[in-house]
Amino acid sequence: MKKTVKILSLASIFLAFSVNADVQLKDNTEILGKWNLYAEAIKLDGEQKAVKIEWDFQSDGTLQTTSTDSVGRTKEMKIAIKYSVENGEIKKQAAPGREKYDSCKVLEKDDSKMILKCSGMFFFLKKL
Repeated sequence: MKKTVKILSLASIFLAFSVNADVQLKDNTEILGKWNLYAEAIKLDGEQKAVKIEWDFQSDGTLQTTSTDSVGRTKEMKIAIKYSVENGEIKKQAAPGREKYDSCKVLEKDDSKMILKCSGMFFFLKKL
């Protein structure tokens, strides 16, 4: 009985670590192309705020963002910022023209979706 309890305890610890493991990107080829950023949240399992933003990761290190105003006042706003993949994370410019960069950990990723954690915000993306 004690052996079974120890095995179950070790298995649950291993499972907890594997669930929270970040995805380590090798380079930008894993994220190239257009992604629909459809929601953001303060907590991973918290309430998600719907947004309409397209991120286009280009091979030259440019992240072209296109946001659509849901209220319709400004329609679309396009901004190009720099990005790179370093140490398995996405480093993106905090604002155009500034050399301050935000580190984004990839929490989950497959061919059609990706979840990022950037400076306290979680971003939920779907591949277009």
